[in-house]
Amino acid sequence: MDNKETITREASTNEVQVKHFRQILLWPVYLMPETDGNSLHDRWPDVIDTGPESPWHVVDDEFTGDPRNFQERHYNEFVSFLPPVQRFLYGQRQARQVGSTQSSFGESPIRVLRRRDVSHAAVTLAGQSDAIRFSIAHIDLYFFFDVDVALLAVEMYAEDLPLKTVQDAMFQLGRAYPAYWEEDGRPGHCPKRVEWLSADGAVLAASDYENREKFLTFVCEHRAPRVAEHWEFLLQPLALHQSGQDGALRYRQLEYYRMPLMAYLAVDKPDRLTSADYVRLALVGGSGDPEKLPIGEGYFDDFKAKHCYDLYRSRTDGRAWPSTTFWSCGHSFILTGDAGSDFFCDVERGYLARFRHQHFVMFMIAHFHRAALQMFSDELAGAMSRLDVREAAAVASFRRKTRAELEAFLRFTHRYWFQEISDQAQIHDLFAMIRRHLGIDRAYEAIRRETQDMSDYLENEVMRRQNESVVRLTVVTAFGLVGSVATGFLGMNLFDLTHVGGWTKLFVFVVVFVPIALLTSYTIKKSRRLSDFLDAIADESLDLTGKWQAFRRIW
Repeated sequence: MDNKETITREASTNEVQVKHFRQILLWPVYLMPETDGNSLHDRWPDVIDTGPESPWHVVDDEFTGDPRNFQERHYNEFVSFLPPVQRFLYGQRQARQVGSTQSSFGESPIRVLRRRDVSHAAVTLAGQSDAIRFSIAHIDLYFFFDVDVALLAVEMYAEDLPLKTVQDAMFQLGRAYPAYWEEDGRPGHCPKRVEWLSADGAVLAASDYENREKFLTFVCEHRAPRVAEHWEFLLQPLALHQSGQDGALRYRQLEYYRMPLMAYLAVDKPDRLTSADYVRLALVGGSGDPEKLPIGEGYFDDFKAKHCYDLYRSRTDGRAWPSTTFWSCGHSFILTGDAGSDFFCDVERGYLARFRHQHFVMFMIAHFHRAALQMFSDELAGAMSRLDVREAAAVASFRRKTRAELEAFLRFTHRYWFQEISDQAQIHDLFAMIRRHLGIDRAYEAIRRETQDMSDYLENEVMRRQNESVVRLTVVTAFGLVGSVATGFLGMNLFDLTHVGGWTKLFVFVVVFVPIALLTSYTIKKSRRLSDFLDAIADESLDLTGKWQAFRRIW
């Protein structure tokens, strides 16, 4: 990989074996509020059953349990991040109310649910007849206080797989729905079948990628893609927003149909991997000829600089450092290393532990940022689409929605926004690489400008309404001045009513009050035209004809 000549390196006659393959799929979804401005997800403990009979249970962090059970890998994860990120991930208080819907100062705004019914996954890849049995490490659902985003994380692993099988599994597994179907009805780029299995081997849910008519009908009726059944199952009791199914919470897709993924490959003799193998892993492009690049040679010239991080590759300092390489295209994070290295495979202190903890947190934060910004973009676009300046109710609703979004974005910025999460060189550089490929900073600036534009619009709207009110008051005052001066000049004694009875005084008051009120209301109604008439009178460049026409325009 150090020189371009490695492109044509002769592949080994023996197929490369992956001794340990671990993959984490991360699927961000947009939680739909029940009503306008009501963030239902902040009440998820009230609507998602986490009792003994439920497949979900609340995951409390490791800091609230018995200190004797606190593992070194948890300590290593904690100290890898900067203090603001530590407070975001873990909070500052030792005792946290499990399942709390509120995130007060000092508490982490993250709440996690974990499924306990799915134990394995049986995956039959396209072009293969035998199923691969993956063990499920975790299936977690992450909620973030005050943000309408949830992240589904599925961690699975298998042992002793050919590299070709691993590449195809990475390429096919994380598909929310098919992109197309072959002429014979096979779903394009999808597994032939995926089954979620319980501990006793019972099938809990299975994929239905091959049901072409079901996907086509759903898109035709709802103008939204349908989610494959096995993925729908994992999110229950969440329900797809357009599906019409009953669900405690409703969600809508935010991402491309391919889910972001992380992959850990402990390879037997990693020096046998070719440049083409690495490119396919980095881009999650499936298997192929190890001697032929899947991209053009011109693009490959700077591919490594953009997508590869190999600070610790071939390092020797008396410690068992593996030949470790990191790859990322934003959508993916791939870690490859030597299966013969104890440090690379160590689940407590080595790279496997870092992959499952520090690297996962790093990848999750980056994709949470991306999903939250996509959510804000969708919310702002929805608010603008519902604005109708001709309807007062629509304008008032737009004003409330915009202010709510401005407030939510401000809280997101101060609570969740991190451009740097660690001073450790590896975490710092990898996080910057992922953010760069995802374009997170550009997206943030775009949303910030949009929210600022909407804020400016509201400010200008308030100023316009105030100016119009001032104009009306000025016109009424100007025309009321005539009557005020006249009655004041006459001393307000045109009629002597001091000796008449109370009912007569009331009658006279009503007779005077009603015409004046009507005249004032009529003046306010014509205030804009009267204002134009006053401007015409003050305009010395207008002759009498122009001023007369301005007077006629009042009526």
